[in-house]
Amino acid sequence: MVDFFNQSMELDFLEPFRDALDHDPGVETTLTPLWREVIWPTEWLRLRVDPVFYGFNVPHGNGEPVLLVPGFMAGDVIMLEMHRWLKRIGYDASLSGILWNTDCPDATAARLLDKVRRIHRETGQKVKLVGHSLGGMLSKYLVQQEPDLIDRVITMGSPFQSLVKAHPAVVGIWETLKLNQMGTVGSNLKPSCATGFCTCGFVQSILQPTKVMPPQFAIYSKLDGVADWESCIEEDAKMNTEVSCTHIGMIVNHSVYRAVAARLSQEIGVQ
Repeated sequence: MVDFFNQSMELDFLEPFRDALDHDPGVETTLTPLWREVIWPTEWLRLRVDPVFYGFNVPHGNGEPVLLVPGFMAGDVIMLEMHRWLKRIGYDASLSGILWNTDCPDATAARLLDKVRRIHRETGQKVKLVGHSLGGMLSKYLVQQEPDLIDRVITMGSPFQSLVKAHPAVVGIWETLKLNQMGTVGSNLKPSCATGFCTCGFVQSILQPTKVMPPQFAIYSKLDGVADWESCIEEDAKMNTEVSCTHIGMIVNHSVYRAVAARLSQEIGVQ
C-alpha cells in the first residue's frame, strides 16, 4: 500500500513535465491547403512551354557553382529538372548526393558541408545554395557554418522561422519515421530530432540564427499546401519574392525559375 502511494506521488510529480514535453516549442501544425498539392504536375507542364525553361528572358550565369538541396522525403531525382535548367543558363550546377532526405538533419548537413568545401576547393569560387523546403533550412545552417565559402542562399518554400509551421500530415510523417526506422530511412533519427527540444547545431541555427554576411533570399507562396508561408519569409521584405504555386511545384514552376535566375545573378548589396 505504501509502495502504491509512493508511486502515485511520483507520477503526480512528473505530470507537469510530461505536459510540457507534449508541445514542441519549435514546431506548430497549421491547416495549410494541402489538397492543392495534387495540381503540381500541371505546373511542370506549364514550365515546359514557358520561355524561361529554354533560358530566354532571364539573366545567365558565367559558370558559377550552384548546389541544389532537396526537401523532406525527396532526393536529387526531384531536383534534376532545375539542375539541367541551371546548366542551360550557364551555371555549374551540382546535386547534393541525397537519395532520400529523411535522415537526421544535423547528419545530413555534415555531409553537405563536406560537399560545399569540395566544390569550393575544386572551383576556387564561393558556392551558391538553392534549397527547397527542408533543403532550404539545411542551406541556411550551412551558411552559418561556413559563411566564407558560400556566396548566397536561396530558399524555396522553406519554413525556417524559429517556429516552424507545417501541415499536420507532414509533421505526422516525421514522427512516424522516428518511430519506424528502417535501413537508410531515418537511420540516425532520435526522438528529439528536428524538434525544439533538440540541442544539435541544425535546430539551434533555426532557433537562434547567427548573423552572417552572405545574403539569404526567400521564395514563398501563399498557396503553399505544406508550409505556412509566414514561416518561409525573411524579416527584410526586400529579400523575399512571392510566387503563386504549390509547395511541391516550387521545383518546377516557371515563376520560381524566374525568381531563382534573378536572385542568382543579383549583385551583392543590390536589392
